[in-house]
Amino acid sequence: MKQFILTFSIISIITAQDWAGLPGGFLRMGMTSRSVAMGGGFSGDLDHGFAVFYNPAWASLLTQKQVGFSYSNMTLDRRLTATSFSTPLPPTAGIGLSWINSGVTNIQGRTSAGEKTSMMQTGENAFMITFSQRIFPWLSVGSTVKILRYELPITESDQLVGKGIGFDIGLLIKAGQFNTLGIMIQDLSSNYQWNTGDVYAEGRTYKDKFPTIYRIGSRTNYKGLFIVGDLGIITDHSSFANLIPRLGVEYTILEQYKFRGGFGNGRIGFGFGYQYSLFRHLDSHLDYAFSMDWAAQTAHTISYAFNF
Repeated sequence: MKQFILTFSIISIITAQDWAGLPGGFLRMGMTSRSVAMGGGFSGDLDHGFAVFYNPAWASLLTQKQVGFSYSNMTLDRRLTATSFSTPLPPTAGIGLSWINSGVTNIQGRTSAGEKTSMMQTGENAFMITFSQRIFPWLSVGSTVKILRYELPITESDQLVGKGIGFDIGLLIKAGQFNTLGIMIQDLSSNYQWNTGDVYAEGRTYKDKFPTIYRIGSRTNYKGLFIVGDLGIITDHSSFANLIPRLGVEYTILEQYKFRGGFGNGRIGFGFGYQYSLFRHLDSHLDYAFSMDWAAQTAHTISYAFNF
């Protein structure tokens, strides 16, 4: 077992260094405290308040509406926020809406002579629309359309804006109350299109293409220990780039208290959660996670989810 964990950790760290700097990294970091703490291997699991982010097929299997909010405070003045809403559409469909924002603040602007100007910040946004259809009681498919925007400051008054569109496709098979199999294609044709001619006299138009990730994952409950994991194949412009293994566990005490740990995306994480009754029985989730990546950069993530 120790050899397996060591091998798993080494593979995750090595592969993360190769693809972390590719476009669209903010969509591969994990959205909620629960997913971050458990390694992010949620292709086959339903995340609190963010049902459709890891697999859009979940929308048609929901029995209640869900809303979720998440905020990550990271080193180097980085931030990641997300808001999500999803609802079933009886009898066999479901939809979801999400907004994800990432950026860096406190960037010191300077003139060409090196003199300080104003403070600047970057911003990446993804607006996501999801639709899912249940084919059989145990089989669901779904897709997400992403509207992408990246604002990159160049000077105090000028900035580059990259725009694009992308897609996710998911399939989910339920094999029981806890056991599921999820298949996911993330960032199919996602890209930023830039036009540097708006800022530079000799500018040009070009595209930054996101890597496409093919995932297969599952979840199970073993003697009270909830286990999730998936394996992803990341491709750089249709050619193989790397493998992404992710694994996490969750243990529940007294039905309301959750303790979590996991490894994935080149990060180790742990956290805890509290599920409580606001208007209905256990309809609210409040979660926290701490994570640290291969470069010893840390993050604190707080999430809230509500079912109604």
